[in-house]
Amino acid sequence: MKISTLKALSPADGRYSQKVNDLRDIFSEYGLIRFRILVEIRWLQCLADEPAVTELAPLTSVMKDVLNHIVDNFSIDDAEHVKKIEATTNHDVKAVEYFIREKLGDGPETQALKDFLHFGCTSEDINNLSYALMLRSARSDVLIPQMRDLRNKLNTLAKENAELPMLSRTHGQTASPTTLGKEFANVVARLDRTLAQFGNVEILGKFNGAVGNYNAHVIAYPEADWPAIAHRFIDSLGIEPNPYTTQIEPHDWTAEYSHALTRYNTILIDFSRDVWAYISLGYFSQKIANNEVGSSTMPHKVNPIDFENAEGNFGMANAMLGHFAEKLPISRWQRDLTDSTVQRNLGSAVAHIMIALQSLLKGIGKIQINEAAINADVSQAWEVLAEAVQTVMRRYGIPEPYEKLKALTRGQAVSKEILIQFIKTLDIPDKEIERLLALTPETYVGLAAQQARDI
Repeated sequence: MKISTLKALSPADGRYSQKVNDLRDIFSEYGLIRFRILVEIRWLQCLADEPAVTELAPLTSVMKDVLNHIVDNFSIDDAEHVKKIEATTNHDVKAVEYFIREKLGDGPETQALKDFLHFGCTSEDINNLSYALMLRSARSDVLIPQMRDLRNKLNTLAKENAELPMLSRTHGQTASPTTLGKEFANVVARLDRTLAQFGNVEILGKFNGAVGNYNAHVIAYPEADWPAIAHRFIDSLGIEPNPYTTQIEPHDWTAEYSHALTRYNTILIDFSRDVWAYISLGYFSQKIANNEVGSSTMPHKVNPIDFENAEGNFGMANAMLGHFAEKLPISRWQRDLTDSTVQRNLGSAVAHIMIALQSLLKGIGKIQINEAAINADVSQAWEVLAEAVQTVMRRYGIPEPYEKLKALTRGQAVSKEILIQFIKTLDIPDKEIERLLALTPETYVGLAAQQARDI
């Protein structure tokens, strides 16, 4: 039954539904069933290739095609049929097994295959690998491409504005100047490190039976090397085997995955707030379409809504990711079912990240750099040169340089003239006097431009 997005309970399926379409085949109920089908079929194929399982003959080319067709052509109609079966079985994984039995039909090869469906498995063997495939696909196919796109746009801004002087503010107060490009480069460097950590999180899976000991496997085929067979099977899915588990894979890697995303999101919350503040200062303006409205009552307003939207959605994602990281690794004895209902929300967290990333990309695409406002701010901040002057004084052994500059600059407006007069009184080499007199707030940026170009 088609339901209007206006009746969606979640904004990810309502207001923002178009922004998360790439996630639907991964995290939806359809996606979960599809991954379960894949795992069950691939395990059956693995068993058929295993010489130790003598009662199951190697698959013919026809049967290989039949099995692959079930996976490759799995449709919404198929998923709905699985749900109908589940209404009778009251067990979602068993419904998948019965669905595959139906698809195999009756034939000379199929009876033995049906008997080996779900062989040695507990439901969690199927589920943990399905969720692992979900999160792997979300990372490689959806999240990382979007993250790299954002990173590259920020990198371009860093290089384009490498030499644009900008006043720094520490504790909200004027501080030693930087360049706009260097501040973008700082964000790029942080994202690069966190993105590498996220990409390197090992995605683990288990396939060792009801309580993790291969009990059923060994009683049926004691001579087979089941740990090696399971290892090969999990590895064939592109997942790292975890040999030591209870009934469930303990989800420690899911916590690591969640924590890596949380750190990434937090960097971009920080960035969103900074850009929001720079828009408020007039450093950035925003391009808008003629028909857009900034305020329902104040016609002049152009609100930084994209950065506010990004901040809010990264925060929502982090709230869920934090719960995943804290809850999922905890299970009573060999298992309880509290992880099952929580894991079904993994897609919601990723959806909020996708919404946030797209808002940031949109916002960045709209900002226009107001060089005049940035220059006006830094060019008037002569007090920031107090650091430069007192540091040179230290080099040449002038006593109490910090205290002298503190007395000169704190609590009063510091003009170019006041600073020049002070510099001329210093007992330091003439070349240093000349260098300090030539210094301006705009040129006191250290290696900021080089650092921005080098990112």
